[in-house]
Amino acid sequence: MEPTERTPRTVGTARAARAERVARAQAVPAGDPGLFGPASVTWQLHSDPVMWIAGIRALYLQALHPRAVRGVMENSDFRRDAWGRLRRTADFVGTTTYGTTEAAERAGARVRAIHRKLSATDPDTGERFPVDAPDLLLWVHCAEIDSYLHVLRRSGFPLTDAQADRYIAEHRTSARLVGLDPAAVPADRAALAAYFEAVRPELAVGADARAVDDFLRRPPTHPLLVPARAVLWRRVAHLAYAALPPYAHELYGRAAPAPAVVTRRLRTTGALLRRVPAQVRWRLPPRHVLRAVARLGPETRPAPYAARR
Repeated sequence: MEPTERTPRTVGTARAARAERVARAQAVPAGDPGLFGPASVTWQLHSDPVMWIAGIRALYLQALHPRAVRGVMENSDFRRDAWGRLRRTADFVGTTTYGTTEAAERAGARVRAIHRKLSATDPDTGERFPVDAPDLLLWVHCAEIDSYLHVLRRSGFPLTDAQADRYIAEHRTSARLVGLDPAAVPADRAALAAYFEAVRPELAVGADARAVDDFLRRPPTHPLLVPARAVLWRRVAHLAYAALPPYAHELYGRAAPAPAVVTRRLRTTGALLRRVPAQVRWRLPPRHVLRAVARLGPETRPAPYAARR
């Protein structure tokens, strides 16, 4: 009798083939995998298009710390070069996630060198402070990681609680790159939630936070692009703002839709963005993912199913 689909021999062969595919995907690539590598949650999560919404949420959240946002306003032309700052942040995240170990370490050293030279004036006390003070670096880091994780999970990206904890722990590496002691950085969801609870009394909305809010709601653009800003950007910025925690809405003084409505909109937006083929999305500059896959092999392409595995 020849083996059919239901014979033990064929079933065993199919299982072996599946196991081999999983092993290949989880194997250490021949090239330099960088600081995170294809086996990390970070590798799969940071290629998702909803990361742009998460990045805007992070800006809204970071602006709530008076000293952190003063450091930005006093040492950069945020109002004129906000787009440049957003691009540089995205490039840093892409380099540290998908670049070689050398490129990631070099990017971190560059950021530390810049921050080491800068200081700012406290808007309330007039005290000068270094922008690389550990408490400020920790706030910026936690606001970013919380925003990335919160928006992607809420938009339908499949991650278990254990994988979410693993993602937070992985980013003690990115915290080290900007000058933090990894041991002092939250390593799971419980520690991250405790950190936000402890820092909330320090948060406030002053003139600098209002300036960030104004920019994100009405960024300067060419007159011909004003209609597109009203139709597209304003909706994205509103969704990022709506995804903030309730205490942030209270501080900004602007209400947000009900949580269930926000979740539904995030899921709809995520589903639409993910229908754009990854190869098309990844061709947009600076093409970090495509370069990483070319370096390590096609089996390392980021994908939600890989995060589940």
